[in-house]
Amino acid sequence: MTSVTDTLRFRHVVFRNYRVWRKLLAASLVGNLVDPLFWLVGLGFGLGSLLPTVSGLPYLEFLGSGMICYGVMYSASFEALWSAFARLKQQRTWEGILHAPMTVTDIVVGEWVWAALKGTLSGVAIFIVMAALGLVRSPSALWAFPLMLLTGLAFSGIALVVTAVAKTYDHFVYYFTLFITPMVLVSGVFFPTAQVPPAVQVIAQLLPLSHATQLMRAIVLGQPLAGAAGHLFALAAIAAVGVTVARALVARRLR
Repeated sequence: MTSVTDTLRFRHVVFRNYRVWRKLLAASLVGNLVDPLFWLVGLGFGLGSLLPTVSGLPYLEFLGSGMICYGVMYSASFEALWSAFARLKQQRTWEGILHAPMTVTDIVVGEWVWAALKGTLSGVAIFIVMAALGLVRSPSALWAFPLMLLTGLAFSGIALVVTAVAKTYDHFVYYFTLFITPMVLVSGVFFPTAQVPPAVQVIAQLLPLSHATQLMRAIVLGQPLAGAAGHLFALAAIAAVGVTVARALVARRLR
């Protein structure tokens, strides 16, 4: 019979990664937090000064809520790709962990949760900047925090699948160029999805960033949103499928 302690063994992987990350804190913060903040401030004030409103909102407000999701996606993906791959292949950390009373599931779930937590940290940083600029309108905006974690779980699950099949770091270029970049452009982060062709709009509604952005914008700006439950279900399903497939692929690779 599986005990609660056995079920939560993945927390040791999370704590191990946290202790390593602490030593590289400055570089990690610059890479994962400052980049999205530059986009927010640069585009929000620069391009925003040239635009009247976007979807009835000042451009800085429209962009800020989307950039929260962008920051979560970017940070969680980076951790579950480059950092996880280093532990898998270069450092062979995962093989070493298996010599302890740990399983492949513990490793993958630990990496999944850790990457999502790092993504959440990036989202929180952008949220704080928005609050400081007076762009957070309602106390209900605090629901953005669990949504950040769910978004991080969705993207870290997908990224771990890519990590499990990648042979070198160069393979991640395909993932970012062919999936992440097009998704960012059509998911409503920088401009409304309604501006793209109808066929692209249909595809965009299937992408995790689109679900996250629509939910985040409604929560942070205090706007009603039809179909919120559907967006939440989609993100949860993507997260669950991602980590399940990643677990199977990693088990096969380590075998």
